Amino acid sequence: MSAPPTHADYQMSQLDQLEAESIHIFREVAAEFEKPVLLFSGGKDSICMLRLAEKAFYPAKIPFPVMQVDTGLDFAEVLETRDRWVARLGVRLIVASVDQAIADGIVVDDGKTSRNRLQIGTLLNAIEENGFTAAFGGGRRDEEKARAKERVYSHRDEFGQWDPKNQRPELWSLYNGKLHEGEHMRIFPISNWTELDVWHYIGREGIEIPSIYYAHQRDVIDRDGLLLSASDVVQPRGSETIETRTVRFRTVGDRSLTGAVESEADTISKIIDEIAVARVTERGATRGDDKFSEAAMEDRKKEGYF
Repeated sequence: MSAPPTHADYQMSQLDQLEAESIHIFREVAAEFEKPVLLFSGGKDSICMLRLAEKAFYPAKIPFPVMQVDTGLDFAEVLETRDRWVARLGVRLIVASVDQAIADGIVVDDGKTSRNRLQIGTLLNAIEENGFTAAFGGGRRDEEKARAKERVYSHRDEFGQWDPKNQRPELWSLYNGKLHEGEHMRIFPISNWTELDVWHYIGREGIEIPSIYYAHQRDVIDRDGLLLSASDVVQPRGSETIETRTVRFRTVGDRSLTGAVESEADTISKIIDEIAVARVTERGATRGDDKFSEAAMEDRKKEGYF
């Protein structure tokens, strides 16, 4: 007969450890920086961050606003989910509009540049106008090669730019938030999470996400391997045709560049099974703006992208 245990097992699960680390980062930033803001796309990662921020400061309200950089081409389902989250949490929503930035001459729409790239100037202008000193982002290191280079505290200079060769050490999870005039910090609380971790967390917490993440029937156009949603901004070219397929989105963004994947996964458990065997990240599989070149994301990040 084996001896009874001499102490309780206090070991945390991997998901609990990731949650604790993220909550610690949220609290550190709220204590250290004068004016933080949470960048919110309405996608699964930023919604997870809202949930983590809610937990970090409960029962108080989240002590900073939420900001969305609206491309003008966002999915309606994403905007509806955003509005429900904002209403439930009672947080202040700031919408930085690309359309308004074009109208104000902050960015120039030459008819060739994607709305995702026009988000850069729109975002930097909104950060400067509001005087934000820290901006939470939902980037994860497993998403893309450039994001794998990010630190949790990612320094941006007075022009909002990122230098991957000039980052601060983060030994023993100690973060250096010192800033000079005009600089700001991007903060990535879920940097160490994977896409699979995010989905497990959504399932465990019962988190509401946009319906387009689940399998549904949609009119799509197959363009260079991307299944783009047929709409007023995406119409067939040449020999392309509109087909109705059962698809879901692994990531959300500009409708003209964000592709769906064929899938029957209409529940979280099915999505987890699907992601567990996937060998391509969500951005690599479905984001047209990351297919322009091998360094497309890194180039945008250096200019000030999320």
